[in-house]
Amino acid sequence: MDHLAKRILKDVALDEIAPKTAHHSPRNTTYHLTSAILLERGAYLKKMAKYGDGSASETLREYPHHSMMLAFRSRDGDAELHQDHAHLFCVLAGAATLVTGGTLTRPHTVGPGETRGDSIEGAVCGRNSRQAISHTCPRPYPIRCL
Repeated sequence: MDHLAKRILKDVALDEIAPKTAHHSPRNTTYHLTSAILLERGAYLKKMAKYGDGSASETLREYPHHSMMLAFRSRDGDAELHQDHAHLFCVLAGAATLVTGGTLTRPHTVGPGETRGDSIEGAVCGRNSRQAISHTCPRPYPIRCL
């Protein structure tokens, strides 16, 4: 294990904030995450982002037609355009500016159905504060979280 990985593991104290199992059973199709679990996972991601590029995320659950992710950002996100999926942003703490619409600058394909760019020209900005929820539709609208 390299030196940086050891520092990350020591600082993160994984045994103290290991992922908690959400309330889910095969008979129950609802997957419930309490705010306490989300904030705990967010604290873990914040520590991971500290040693990376300022952002960290994890997939909480995969479904046939969508997935549930939790992310922490202390920097601006990439400008993105998705062909097949939407985003639902829920701000747990702090605030974020969601940039939508317009045209990607310097677009490049990063995977099937996903294009990224440096920024978005001609976009609309909306400020999301704590406990705000925003839904974005897939194509043809690019998004960026600042």
